Amino acid sequence: MGAKQLPPHGESFSRRMNRRQCESVGGNDAGKRRKGGIAMPELPEVETIRRTLLPLIVGKTIEDVRIFWPNIIRHPRDPEAFAARMIGQTVRGLERRGKFLKFLLDRDALISHLRMEGRYAVASALEPLEPHTHVVFCFTDGSELRYRDVRKFGTMHVYAKEEADRRPPLAELGPEPLSPAFSPAVLAERAVKTKRSVKALLLDQTVVAGFGNIYVDESLFRAGILPGRPAASLSSKEIERLHEEMVATIGEAVMKGGSTVRTYVNTQGEAGTFQHHLYVYGRQGNPCKRCGTPIEKTVVAGRGTHYCPRCQR
Repeated sequence: MGAKQLPPHGESFSRRMNRRQCESVGGNDAGKRRKGGIAMPELPEVETIRRTLLPLIVGKTIEDVRIFWPNIIRHPRDPEAFAARMIGQTVRGLERRGKFLKFLLDRDALISHLRMEGRYAVASALEPLEPHTHVVFCFTDGSELRYRDVRKFGTMHVYAKEEADRRPPLAELGPEPLSPAFSPAVLAERAVKTKRSVKALLLDQTVVAGFGNIYVDESLFRAGILPGRPAASLSSKEIERLHEEMVATIGEAVMKGGSTVRTYVNTQGEAGTFQHHLYVYGRQGNPCKRCGTPIEKTVVAGRGTHYCPRCQR
């Protein structure tokens, strides 16, 4: 993944793009099907689901839980015990931690990971279940919260609310990228201590929570850094630029409802729009929107990785 020598970066990519009028990021390939493969919902997609789902369930009381695929239930492992402890509790809130949804009940918290294609929907109990519906939370008002997952990779844990953040899977998560806890200094500290590539570092959920393949590739492009570079080789200026672009990329993606690369939609069935603003992810073979060089795809950290061989180094 060698890169041609370019003039040094002065200002950040985000600021540069805001400063000058440039080609629309959707470009001529905006309507084409992305070639990035199946993308797991990342922070922007999960946050959008949280925002659209919350008003549909808050204040509702669970009167029954129906489980059709017990392997989704991880704690307690017994599906009957899982259901029993939730019955009678009212939904008080819905939070997000990294890529996890955190349903707040009276006493407990339900931690849900959608994995590849998990999806929540609220429907009347009179409506027939869609195929691949594996867990149904029945409310006293006659509505239901239904979890559908074609691949059956999703997980659910229930803990007492005061324990949830101290137990797996939330206990292992790093800081939120939009929080003050994630700073250039924190990123630099983790980078200097690893022999991994910078992409592998950013995919590590203990380093920063919520980033996956899409937004790591996009952030690295915007920061002008090759995904396969050793993380420890980054200069302090590169760390600062990368941190800035990570925060900007995630923030913009949240504002646009996430990226619908294949099947993702929010709770109301609406697609995200950030896919029209992707610079490299899924665009292999298409011209770079900054320099015109064809975007390339390789494998870094075991993941399909998209980059511009000219803009990144």
